[in-house]
Amino acid sequence: MNNKIFTTAIITVLLSIMALPTYAANLSAREIMERVEARDEGDRQISDMTMILIDKRGQKRIRAIRSYTMDRGEDELSAMFFLSPADVKNSAFLTYDYAESGRDDDQWLYLPALRKSKRIAASDKSGSFMGSDFNYSDMTSRDLDAYDYKIIKEMKVNDQMTWVIESIPRSQDEIDETGYKKSLIFVRQDIFMPIRGIRWVAKSSKIKYLDVPVVKQIDGIWVGTKMTMTTKKGKSTLHRTEMNFTNIHFNQDIDESMFTVRRIEKGI
Repeated sequence: MNNKIFTTAIITVLLSIMALPTYAANLSAREIMERVEARDEGDRQISDMTMILIDKRGQKRIRAIRSYTMDRGEDELSAMFFLSPADVKNSAFLTYDYAESGRDDDQWLYLPALRKSKRIAASDKSGSFMGSDFNYSDMTSRDLDAYDYKIIKEMKVNDQMTWVIESIPRSQDEIDETGYKKSLIFVRQDIFMPIRGIRWVAKSSKIKYLDVPVVKQIDGIWVGTKMTMTTKKGKSTLHRTEMNFTNIHFNQDIDESMFTVRRIEKGI
């Protein structure tokens, strides 16, 4: 083999190795979760959300929401404004999701009937967010250092290979704040995105099932455009929440003043 052919062969092999999926690496559960945390989720996003609350009899309540998010350094700020129906119109929810390990995230809920914003205390974050199956704690990312992680297995979900990762809180304080004593996280191996979850509710026999059945790439960012959370007790479904996201746009002209208590009280 002459030098030119040999060099070409080496380059071909190197390019083939570089083209292998990132999940071919022998990653630990912690390393996988670090990549999930570091995944590009875009910046200065505006989107519309439809929240559907479904009770055990199948009756539905539908809420329309406008959502704004932006990065401030490594922290993420988000504001949600309820547009309809009348019983929740002009309600708003503000979150400061801090990247610093050990620092509690800040959350405020504005209810027009009270004419003031309420800061969500750590002891209240395990409570239902606006009557949905999501807790207030579900509206922010988890502190990686507060959990122990273990890979349970690999399996396909929605025709995509995932790691199934067990997540166990390291302290009773974390259990009390989030409302969960154990979770399984199904992380899509090609894009490091959680697309399914099972959460065991603390001090209860209830289990919550999270599913992200629709994932799309928008402006180069992988986004879940449909998400459901179902609360079950045994085989019985107690309640279900479905969230559908539309009109998703990144790199929008959003000022940081949007993410203040005064702003959520003013509305949009």
